Amino acid sequence: MIIDFHTHIFPSVIRDNRDLFFHNEPDFQLLYQSPKSRLAGKGELLASMDRQGIRKSVIFGFPWKNTDHFRRHNDYIIESVQRHPDRFIGFCCADPLSKEAAREMERCLQAGLKGIGELALYATGFTPDIISSTADIMSISGEYHSPVLLHTNEPVGHQYPGKQPMHLAQLYNLIQTYRSNRIILAHWGGGLFFYALMKKEVKEILKNVWFDTAASPFLYTADIYRIAGEIIGYEKILFGSDYPLINPERYIQEMESAGIPSAGIEAMIGENARNLLDLS
Repeated sequence: MIIDFHTHIFPSVIRDNRDLFFHNEPDFQLLYQSPKSRLAGKGELLASMDRQGIRKSVIFGFPWKNTDHFRRHNDYIIESVQRHPDRFIGFCCADPLSKEAAREMERCLQAGLKGIGELALYATGFTPDIISSTADIMSISGEYHSPVLLHTNEPVGHQYPGKQPMHLAQLYNLIQTYRSNRIILAHWGGGLFFYALMKKEVKEILKNVWFDTAASPFLYTADIYRIAGEIIGYEKILFGSDYPLINPERYIQEMESAGIPSAGIEAMIGENARNLLDLS
């Protein structure tokens, strides 16, 4: 069973009127002001899943700053899961610095969503004050035994919309602060997994951390699947397409071209997600 761990869907009111949602939402405007930036709904995602053999998808919205916006979007995720419980697994999202974020996460988890994310801070890094500000969210995550998916990116290389200031030491401090929480780092964690090669401390700190593959075909050569698997173990990698950014089939093709054992591919594209989310 193939599970796509990283997909974005938006309700029609946002898809059809994106310009109306740019006010006081600089992150949304940054990522979606271009008409070429696709906004997909649940129907489009289901059709794509059927075409490409995806059995289930983890769906989430956007880290809106406006409380009404993230509540509306999370309600859409809840509704989508309730209508298609055999196809969708929902995560809840909000601006992690919002005073209402933790309360909203609890509301959504009580409604049946399985995790928190994709949380993102596109304008800042994970500074000590921001790490402290996420304490309530992480507390809710621990209480509900729900994983938290964080947006990360590589700290070097070409620039693109949404590439936040990323300091791996800050990210490491966040993980160390909340080491009992199950954390998923999107986009390969900005390469943080490489430091699991160190002899002391790091591998233990990353014990409850997973890495997803979202946007990998745009960022890395296919070798990254094999190299990451050799360093952290294939059981720590979650296939995520970042739909509708890239079609899932590209990831599978790259995995196969990288010379990865079939057991490693099966783990990445489904088994790891099933184990992490306690799916039968």
